[in-house]
Order: sequence, then structure tokens, then C-alpha cells
Amino acid sequence: MNLPASGRRVLVSGASRGLGRAVAQAFAANGDRVVVHFGSRVDEARATLASLTGAGHVLVGGDLTDPTGAAAVVDMAAEALGGVDVLVNNAAVNVRHPLAETPYEEWVAVWQQHVAVNLLATANLSHLAGRLMIEQGTGGRIVNIGSRGAFRGEPDHPAYGATKAAVHSLGQSLAVSLAPYGIGVASVAPGFFATERVAPRLEGPEGESIRQQSPFGRVGTAEEIAAAVLWLASPAAEWSSGTILDLNGASHLRS
Repeated sequence: MNLPASGRRVLVSGASRGLGRAVAQAFAANGDRVVVHFGSRVDEARATLASLTGAGHVLVGGDLTDPTGAAAVVDMAAEALGGVDVLVNNAAVNVRHPLAETPYEEWVAVWQQHVAVNLLATANLSHLAGRLMIEQGTGGRIVNIGSRGAFRGEPDHPAYGATKAAVHSLGQSLAVSLAPYGIGVASVAPGFFATERVAPRLEGPEGESIRQQSPFGRVGTAEEIAAAVLWLASPAAEWSSGTILDLNGASHLRS
């Protein structure tokens, strides 16, 4: 069950922009072939695809909140690349919904959305890709994008923090069950990092306070997170299976 260091077949969910794009670029630069998954942002996904070095990359769209849609995404990825060696579960939603300000009906809807995208889609893609890796018999890697918020709390985004905590737990469970097949499973827990989505917050009045969360006086970059994901998916990282890697610039320390 030998996993190659490059030339792998990689599926990145939610790769239209931000961290997903950076992860896709990191694997492509490593010599891997990448499936760029998107939900609705097809133009941005095409821009991600066009930015990738190397050849053999493909674009796959699909609704991951629908179990049938998730299965179709993995089927299309495997057909396009001839299999899947690495799955990066990056697709997520993060909608502000502090309890004191959110009407009950909206609260329920937001929680259902977060569970569907952040947790169930991750679980379903992991099952589908994991079974495919088992059938291939050559091992594999699953890397989940979690969050610092799973440990320190997210008062304005409680469903996000809770579902990311569940993603961490899921990854550790799968790390144990899939190890006999040579499949490593790990998660990263980023703190605040710069993307297009959060640029207005960093440029606005709260930007300095966000940067000061870290003793480095800055936020992370998508490229720094992507580099850690690339390593966790490497052959050298097999003994790190089950880990939750903190990537927050010492802004939150846990025992």
C-alpha cells in the first residue's frame, strides 16, 4: 500500500476560491493531478483551474448537501483521474448567527445548513473516497479543514464551531478505522487567515484587533494552511494520522 509522493489523484472540495484554491495550487505545484470541486461559483472555479500548474486537472460541480450529489462528485472525480488517492474536505459555510440576535426560525435554518455542509458532506465524501481507496488497495489520505473555533468557542458563529469540532472527532474516528488499509486521516485547525471573503474585516476597524490575536501581530495566509495540508497528505505524514494540527500563530493554545 504505497502512496506516491507526487503524481497523486487529489479531490479538493470547495476549491473555487480562498483556501480551497490555495490547496489545489499546492498539490498541482507538487506534481499531483487535482479535481477542483465547486458548488455554485463556476466562474471562480474556472479561475482556480486556470491557475494550476501542470496538466490533467479537471473541474467538477455538485451539491454536496445532497448525498446523491456527493456520490456523483466522487464518481466524476474517479472517472476523470482514474481513481482518488487524496481527499481534502474543505467545503464549508460560516454564517453569523449570535443567539441573542437571531430569530428562532433563522437559527434553525442556519444550524441545518452548517450541519449539512460542514459535517454531513464531509462524512459522506470521506465514506465515498475512503471506500474507493480501500478498493484501489494503494492507501490514501483524507485531510479535513477544521477550525480553531472548535476549541475556543465561536460566540457569533456557534454552529460553525460545533460542526468543526465534530469534523475533528470524525477525522480521529476514521483515522483508527482506516489505518489497516494504509489510509491516513488528519485535520487542520486554522485560526484567522486572510482570504477574499474576510478582506473587508481585515481592512476595517476590527482589522488590528484581529491581527493582535496572534503574538506575531498578523493573520495567517491561505498558502501557509495549504502547505500543512500538503504535508499531512504526504507519505511522510502517515504517523501523524489522527492528529489535529493547530495553525493559528499561537493565538490559541490548548493542552
